[in-house]
Amino acid sequence: MNVEVKIKSDYMIAAERVFAIEAAGILGLVHRLDDDYNIAVETIIRSLGRVIICGMGKSGIIGKKIAATLASTGTPSFFMHPGEAYHGDLGMVTSEDVFVAISNSGETDEVVKLLPFLKDNGNFLNAITGRPSSTLASAADCHLDVGVEQEACPLQLAPTSSTTATLAMGDALAVTLMDAKGFRPENFARFHPGGSLGRRLLSKVEHEMVCDNLPIVDLGAPAIDVLASITRSKLGIAILKVEKGYGIITDGDIRRSVEEFGDEFLKKTASALMTEAPFSVNVGTRMEDALALMERKSVSSLLVLDENDLVGVIKK
Repeated sequence: MNVEVKIKSDYMIAAERVFAIEAAGILGLVHRLDDDYNIAVETIIRSLGRVIICGMGKSGIIGKKIAATLASTGTPSFFMHPGEAYHGDLGMVTSEDVFVAISNSGETDEVVKLLPFLKDNGNFLNAITGRPSSTLASAADCHLDVGVEQEACPLQLAPTSSTTATLAMGDALAVTLMDAKGFRPENFARFHPGGSLGRRLLSKVEHEMVCDNLPIVDLGAPAIDVLASITRSKLGIAILKVEKGYGIITDGDIRRSVEEFGDEFLKKTASALMTEAPFSVNVGTRMEDALALMERKSVSSLLVLDENDLVGVIKK
């Protein structure tokens, strides 16, 4: 048992070391920023073309993620493999495109070989490297320095801290561009119509609400009938019509009432168990806003109203 605990502890120490080294690498980027960052952002904003990301090996993998993030946040972008570029894909590059070349050493042969074409084609070249004096950085119109003091790899061979820093720089560019362009959730939704993001950003509450067989009980309904209604509905609530709006009884209300009333609980009626003025939204509310409200208020259900009339329930 002691051996297992020691091994686990050693593993955790190694993980903590990696986190500390990579975090330090990212924080170090703050001191490496200079006016070239502003130039990079302004050039992309003014560009009439796309942002083409290029990199080899691990830098290429990071480049694919940066291109995907830019594209999904309002900056048209795609990744180009330097090997494929040198064998015909350069035909996709127009003079109006901003070309972002990633190489930690700044000497990656497959990337450096593209420099003559980019110069002749009139492309703005943004280099992301860890060596400001490298061939790639020196040839670029602007340079973003992602140098790190050390890799998290104990052999100082596998790209670890350097790729994390490069990814963080790409995220910084994407977020800065979002802010500069006034990118909004509805813009984001246009590029993410599928999956849970699409549901949250595009759907309205009336598209997602439960509207059939709502668990409505009378104010005078005995507690046992309230329990039966909650169980049948599978929404975890019972709903009551009151003089000014609606009341609600949740699973949590039932548990709290049992604790408060003890053996007297089953003698209570719905009116004694309910919460008045529960949280609600109107028809036309975005699911994103409804889910955010539930998160803020720590509730799992919302009533959906249409001009003060109950039309459905949203369940998290």
